[in-house]
Amino acid sequence: MTDGSPITNADLARGWQGYQRRDGRKGIRNLVLVVYLVECAHHVAREIWLPYRKTGVHLAGFPGCYPNAYARRVLGGVCTHPNVGAVLLVSLGCESFDAEGLAQEVAASGRPVETLVIQQAGGTEKTIRLGRSWVKRQLVALQEVPRCPMTAADLTIGTICGGSDATSGLTANPACGYAFDLLVDSGGTAIFEETGELFGCEAELSRRAITPELGNALVDAVSKAFAYYATLGHASFAPGNAEGGLTTIEEKSLGAYLKSGTRPISGLLKPGDVPPRPGLYLLDVVPDGEVRFGFPNIADNAEIVEMIACGAHAVLFTTGRGSVVGSAVAPVIKVCANPETFRRLKSDMDINAGEILLGKSDVPAMGRRIFDYLLEIAAGKSTVSERLGHQEFILTYKTFESLGAACLPPR
Repeated sequence: MTDGSPITNADLARGWQGYQRRDGRKGIRNLVLVVYLVECAHHVAREIWLPYRKTGVHLAGFPGCYPNAYARRVLGGVCTHPNVGAVLLVSLGCESFDAEGLAQEVAASGRPVETLVIQQAGGTEKTIRLGRSWVKRQLVALQEVPRCPMTAADLTIGTICGGSDATSGLTANPACGYAFDLLVDSGGTAIFEETGELFGCEAELSRRAITPELGNALVDAVSKAFAYYATLGHASFAPGNAEGGLTTIEEKSLGAYLKSGTRPISGLLKPGDVPPRPGLYLLDVVPDGEVRFGFPNIADNAEIVEMIACGAHAVLFTTGRGSVVGSAVAPVIKVCANPETFRRLKSDMDINAGEILLGKSDVPAMGRRIFDYLLEIAAGKSTVSERLGHQEFILTYKTFESLGAACLPPR
């Protein structure tokens, strides 16, 4: 079998042209984002987006009429994401979302922003016409966004597992962990999550923390998740996981943990926190306080959105049973753990990590392959989910409290 290789000087010098934002951030995509601020504006926003959905325009939004601080912060992070070049906000007009505050945040980042209020614009048809006209102009204007050199050191990458089975912890997850090690060694930023799937891994998480204070916070985050799920009466363990050969949440946790690789953990994030410096970070996705909103994330895409709000340029998605979703704003790379699943869903997968089970590869070699493919995607190659038009997006209600500087490295 082919051995993987560590980072070389050639890797560090390998680069491409990204998109320079006025706020100093660098993007790997150059998108117009159409955002609905309440479900009542969803149809109008979707009609604005539809003619341009294959030309660099994405659709996102929040359905609730009464947003909380979490929803506002996450949507702010998505609208000012480095892959986003211009933002159209679509409001009904009577919802409670702080449309003006969000528009000001986007404008302060240097991005063009426009707000259309359906009740003021004259209804559905007039708002759609105005929106399409604005989007068309911005697509032309974005062609003038200056390009800038990028390397792996400029990247922030998230990882998530979904539709896990007994092969996930043997192939795709450790291979992604190896790719994360290569990314961190290159000076990049890596984010893993799913504190509800790290039960039993607390000691290892704490051991890898760069400070004792962070180590304690990592343990507390997993303990909070355990208490949250105990209150609900179940863990993050779906029937599909059992059908795929997983036996317990602890077994699933060990597989999920492997996605983090082996490098020191630099900080603990809450959704919307942008890592202040390169390194490896754990994203706490389980709400703080009493159990108020039910299951922490009702779909894998909810966690993808939270990583995007933290600045993830792209997301590595490992799956054993199979998943077909992508995401708005950030490309999703499908790493299939099970060779049989890859055979059946080949047209939805990017990488067949199941080759490890077949003896055709090993974890280091597959990790290097994932890392190299990630750089190709960052340089402009489309993922399978992008080519298929997947732009899933979901944002719900949660509550989080700030952790403070002790859980983040200094800037």
